[in-house]
Amino acid sequence: MKLNYSRQSGDDLLEGQENSPAVILIHGMFGSLSNLGVLARSLTADYQVISVDMRNHGDSPHESLMDLPSMAADIVELMDDLGLASATLIGHSLGGKVSMQVALNNPDRVSELVVIDIAPVTYDTRQDAALDALNLLAENHITSRRDADSLISKHIIEAPVRAFLLKNLARNPEGEFRLKLNLASINQNYASTLVSAPTGQAYGGPTLFLKGEHSAYIQEKHRPVMQQLFPHSQVEVVADTAHWLHAEKPEAVNALIRAFIATKTPTKP
Repeated sequence: MKLNYSRQSGDDLLEGQENSPAVILIHGMFGSLSNLGVLARSLTADYQVISVDMRNHGDSPHESLMDLPSMAADIVELMDDLGLASATLIGHSLGGKVSMQVALNNPDRVSELVVIDIAPVTYDTRQDAALDALNLLAENHITSRRDADSLISKHIIEAPVRAFLLKNLARNPEGEFRLKLNLASINQNYASTLVSAPTGQAYGGPTLFLKGEHSAYIQEKHRPVMQQLFPHSQVEVVADTAHWLHAEKPEAVNALIRAFIATKTPTKP
C-alpha cells in the first residue's frame, strides 16, 4: 500500500543527500502524521524525517485488512519507494508495535528502534471510550467542530483528547464533516489483530523503550519478552507522564530520543 507521508529536512534534500540518515515516525491508533510533529521538528536539523499516515488513518488508503504484518509491509514499501536502505523507526502505541514488527521481520532495514509506551505483548481487549466517541461521530450528522466536541464529551472528559480525536474530521466535497478513519476496518480488527503482539526472530539492533511513569502499557511483567525479542534494548521512564508522554513532556522525550540515536547513527555532514 502506498502510504501518505511528509518528508522534512533542515536542508532541501539536494542531490546526493537522499541517503542521509533517515528517521520514520509512526503515529498511534486514531492518529495521523501530524501527531509526532514536535519530535519531527526536533530532528530535522540532523536527519531527513519521514512522517507517515498508517493505513486506514489520515490521508492513506483504506483497506479491510489491518494487522501488524500488513502495516509493517506498508512501511517497508515506503522505504523502497524512497530509496532508503535503512532508517531509524520511532513509533508510538500501535505505531510502536508496527515499528517492532518491521524490525522483527526486516532487521537489516532498521538501524535503530524507538518504541514509545507499548510492549511486544498481546493486550486484553476492553471497551475503548475513544472508539465509542468516534463511532458516535460517524453515526451523526456533524455540522460544526463545536457540535462534534459537545457530542463526544459524554465519552471523553479530557479536552485535549477530544481535540486529538476531532483532528480526524474533514469536510467532504459537499461541505459535510466526515471521518478520515476507516472505522469499519478498525471496528472489525480492534479486538483481534490490533491488540496482538508482534512476532518474529529477535531484533539485535539498538532499541529504546520509553515508558510514561503513570502508564500501564509497559509493566514489569513485560520485561522478559522485551528482552527476549530486543536483547539490546534499554528502558527509560519519563516522570509525571502517562501514555501520551511525547505530548506531555516533549522536551524530555525529544532529548532522550536524540541522545539515543545520535550515539548510533552518524549525522550528515
